[in-house]
Amino acid sequence: MSAGSDEPLAGSRLAAALAAIDAANRDDPNTLEVRGERRPKELAHAELVSEWVRRLRPEASEALLLAARAHHVRRWEIPRDRFSKDRPGYLRWRKQLQKLHASVTAGILRQAGYDDSLTVRVQDILRKRGLGRDDEVQAFEDALCLTFLETQLASFAEEHAGNKALGVLVKTLRKMSPTAVHLARELPLDTSSRSALFEAIESIES
Repeated sequence: MSAGSDEPLAGSRLAAALAAIDAANRDDPNTLEVRGERRPKELAHAELVSEWVRRLRPEASEALLLAARAHHVRRWEIPRDRFSKDRPGYLRWRKQLQKLHASVTAGILRQAGYDDSLTVRVQDILRKRGLGRDDEVQAFEDALCLTFLETQLASFAEEHAGNKALGVLVKTLRKMSPTAVHLARELPLDTSSRSALFEAIESIES
């Protein structure tokens, strides 16, 4: 799950920017076990989203590749528990995260030599502007959803009652393209998670 797929880009500004994003995420004190390896959480998530983007869109633009890697850059710096547990608190938290991600990403892109137009495009993808109309934004959304299903579905299903978990799964799947839903069917999930996923897929297809 490493960034080995970026090796042919060595020496390019894209490689430099991706490496800088990885370095920013490597400090995450939270860890996550993915595919048998424990890694800093946001570094692991960033690599997975990048991997899914490349699989969904082998011709992905530099802006999409950068957005995939930077989508949660240094997310742990603004923890959820700083805000109230209600929806207004959640929305304030999300707004602060957006500002953080945009600021850190813009600084990295400028350092790597990208101009303002590319930076704006990356930030538009990060904010999912044009979802439903922009193919690259859809690929970004698909990659985020597939990463969630692969890494968090099991723990999410354990924490929430059946109907709530099913409802979230249905909402997630409805945001995904048919290609991404097909890929979700192939995820290496435990028996309980696979059952929940296929129940949700059946619900949206019925």
